[in-house]
Amino acid sequence: MVMPCEQLPDGALRTLLEARGLGIEWLPRGAAIPGSYWGEPEAGLVGNRLYLRRDTPVHSALHEACHWLCMDDARKSGLHTDAGGTDTEENAVCYLQCLLADQLAGYSRERAFADMDAWGYSFILGSAAAWFVDDSEDAQAWLARHALLERSGQCA
Repeated sequence: MVMPCEQLPDGALRTLLEARGLGIEWLPRGAAIPGSYWGEPEAGLVGNRLYLRRDTPVHSALHEACHWLCMDDARKSGLHTDAGGTDTEENAVCYLQCLLADQLAGYSRERAFADMDAWGYSFILGSAAAWFVDDSEDAQAWLARHALLERSGQCA
């Protein structure tokens, strides 16, 4: 079972994401989630707002947030539900999601890998962890080109 946002410490996502400019809107359990590409309980994106419920998977919140972080201002202004982007950008989103997992209180990169695998992310090497270590050069290069990854391998 993937970890839901309700298992994170209070304010953890807000602390991580609002410092980067992305607002969070918490919705009541059972409410429709605006901008959810995959449907409830998955996170939704509209403009500069991330929509979540307490039962939204943490990996989904991070993934959609990272889509937003990887966009330029023009794309952000028209954002509603479908983040779009190239296959390489999608890989960059996944890589950044794993980096941010280590910065999110109550979560970790290892938990993100497990949740991604359990949810059904598909990687040629068979797992998120194997992809991250051995097959993510294109994602790292994309993030570096867009000033989202430092030479140290940490988030910019």
